[in-house]
Amino acid sequence: MKSYLDFEGAVAALEAAAERAAAAGDTAEAQALAERAHRQLKDLYSRLSAWQRTQVARHPGRPHIPHYLARMFTEFVELAGDRRFGDDPAITAGLARFRGRAVAVIGHAKGEDTASRLRHNFGMARPEGYRKAQRVMDLADRFGLPVITLVDTPGAFPGVDAEARGQAEAIARTTDRCLALGVPLVAVIVGEGGSGGAVAIATGNRVLMLEHSVYSVISPEGCASILWRSTGKGNSRAAEAAEAMRITAADLLRLGVIDRIVYEPVGGAHRDHELTITRVATAVEEELAALEHLAPEELRRQRREKFLAMGRQGQARW
Repeated sequence: MKSYLDFEGAVAALEAAAERAAAAGDTAEAQALAERAHRQLKDLYSRLSAWQRTQVARHPGRPHIPHYLARMFTEFVELAGDRRFGDDPAITAGLARFRGRAVAVIGHAKGEDTASRLRHNFGMARPEGYRKAQRVMDLADRFGLPVITLVDTPGAFPGVDAEARGQAEAIARTTDRCLALGVPLVAVIVGEGGSGGAVAIATGNRVLMLEHSVYSVISPEGCASILWRSTGKGNSRAAEAAEAMRITAADLLRLGVIDRIVYEPVGGAHRDHELTITRVATAVEEELAALEHLAPEELRRQRREKFLAMGRQGQARW
């Protein structure tokens, strides 16, 4: 059963009518209604607001890391634990093959249903998750393996236990580890890119975003609650905050925060996992091909200069 977002009501009605016509045996009517629904969906998704894109980025049906691992990679071997405290299911990490290359893969795991979302803490990692990521990056650097990261998190977990085990330090050291890598790092924002929890594994030579993903220092709801004390489920100013923060892929490409947009199928990634993941894989392969001949020192220099320049670029383009 399809799950529709609030703003997709007209499309939902047309698709339901097409299904009823098909069930009644009226093929011509079903096809006409399906075509109308597709046109409406295409028009709708060509002019989404920042808040609507946030809703799409959070859609539970979007492909998550298990889907990417199954379709993009082969011979994946998961590595668990940070060798200090324990394992964090909010981050999946390991070694794999990607289109013939041996690579390291690190990504946020949100879960697929209520039980798995609770087990993965909705993709909100604790310090041991980020230290696990550091451990895998160390292996990648030692054996000369490119690193591919898949980012999809509301943010790092803000709980007392995470703070007690050094959440800020773990995020800072993971970000620093990204900057120090002597191998290529390609990061892809595939859903939500929330705050330092996202940046920690997204400090790459190339940062890509799916078309309807978002990347921000704080959630729109969090921003609205701080600036305007707007809270609750019906957070009336979250949409305003989303627009103001420039969190969409198009905004961030213009501001120089990301390097490339990977376009989604009509209606969003949740409507066609196969095509979405194929497009992500092709984009990652192209970026790795452009980086693979660079020396370690050049990769480090390029990465550091890229992130140091962001503030200057942002000020110049506002």
